[in-house]
Amino acid sequence: MALYDVVVVGGGNAAFCAAHAAREYAERVLIVEKAPPERAGGNSYFTAGAFRTAHNGLAQLRPLLPDLTDEQSAVIDLPPYSEERYLTDLRRLTEGRCDPELSAILVGDSFDTIRWMRAKGVRWELLYARQSYRVGDRIQFWGDLAIGAVGGGVGLMERHLEKARAVGIEIRYRSPVVELSQGEDGIAGVICRTETGRRLIEARAVVLASGGFEADPRLRAAYLGPNWDLARVRGSEYNTGEVLRLALAAGAQPYGHWSGCHSIAWDAQAPATGDWTLTNRLSRQNYPLGIVVNRQGKRFLDEGADFRNFTYAKYGAEILKQPGGIAYQLFDAHTLGLLSAEDYGAHGTTRVEADSIRGLAEKLGLDPAALEGAISEFNAAVQPGEFNPAIKDGKRTAGIDPPKSNWAQPLDRPPFVAFPVTCGITFTYGGLRVDADSRVIAQSGWPIPGLFAAGELVGGLFYHNYPGGSGLMAGSVFGRRAGAAAGRRAGEAASQTL
Repeated sequence: MALYDVVVVGGGNAAFCAAHAAREYAERVLIVEKAPPERAGGNSYFTAGAFRTAHNGLAQLRPLLPDLTDEQSAVIDLPPYSEERYLTDLRRLTEGRCDPELSAILVGDSFDTIRWMRAKGVRWELLYARQSYRVGDRIQFWGDLAIGAVGGGVGLMERHLEKARAVGIEIRYRSPVVELSQGEDGIAGVICRTETGRRLIEARAVVLASGGFEADPRLRAAYLGPNWDLARVRGSEYNTGEVLRLALAAGAQPYGHWSGCHSIAWDAQAPATGDWTLTNRLSRQNYPLGIVVNRQGKRFLDEGADFRNFTYAKYGAEILKQPGGIAYQLFDAHTLGLLSAEDYGAHGTTRVEADSIRGLAEKLGLDPAALEGAISEFNAAVQPGEFNPAIKDGKRTAGIDPPKSNWAQPLDRPPFVAFPVTCGITFTYGGLRVDADSRVIAQSGWPIPGLFAAGELVGGLFYHNYPGGSGLMAGSVFGRRAGAAAGRRAGEAASQTL
């Protein structure tokens, strides 16, 4: 029976970052993945590939963007995003609950980790389509989210896999972990269920990076509450929480917001779990440009409360609370040209269009009088001001509840277009407690020897809400730390046996 230095459980971005980092310190690194190879990649595969990193502006990012020309750079407005602002956003959105040490690590390691990933073969690009608008002759980035992996989540995972194979990291698919092997000095490996039965894989260190429990409807209902079993799953159907529960059974300390999750506005006709062809293109994220109503024709949230990056992860839950768990994003000729082609392109999109509000309501099966009344009330409440989607323009409504705090324009210019949306859950916030080296902390408060964790099964970073792009960034930062610490432990253990 072969002994591995490090075994990484999972197959997404956090797992591969852990494996790459472990390989810098150890020879024999193995990834075990529950899914078959054609369904591998975890939730990372389904993302847009955006990474929230602190930076000093475009000049610092340019070395990571070899395809960006001087001519393109000259017309780009991309303000710096300091570590202080990043931390402020984390604290603000999590209502001050984010773990101080983990948050500081996420922010402080973010740019260096992006640079490290570039050395591992990940290619970066500016997120023009999702995070900028052309204002006059300038391209203005907004929401402090600037770069992403070329090819989105699919491209990200392709680069990870190429690098892993190039440096000799072994990958076994269809190998769900069913038990953590306990040794005299802590975790000594994993037991996988394979086509030929249970198989023990011995290792000097184990990194858990297998995601949360969002794909298990029973656990969603148990921890998140009523009707969460009805939510659509944006990503991998394999993230059902078994490994998280194995770690808890082994004495790991639960941590974080167990009744909270990342969930967004998702196409109402999407399948129950992630679409492996459309991936992220069923998201509907331009709602700040229009208004959102429920089946009763009533608005129920402030579409312009903040940039999309700072509200989208909590608005899925608001949609789930509405009758039937469905809502309708409404736009007109004022803003149709600003909608993201990635989110609202014809492929895979449920789009309803009419020349009048009454006609739109009839096509949607809504009460025409109710919808006309709600839009008339909204239009009358819109205050004067200059509309600018690239800044929080303060163009608001007055005298209605809920208000629209920015980007308020009357819906009065046909064609009128609606996109039916539901709640799409991305990942759960509850997980395991880890320290600065991503060692899993036991109920006793001490690290569990040989056990590390990264990615979406780590708790303590996100509560209630989430700054867009922080999930992939956290997976990379703590995956790198977990893999490095696991690799060092394996090296020390190997030297003691010589």
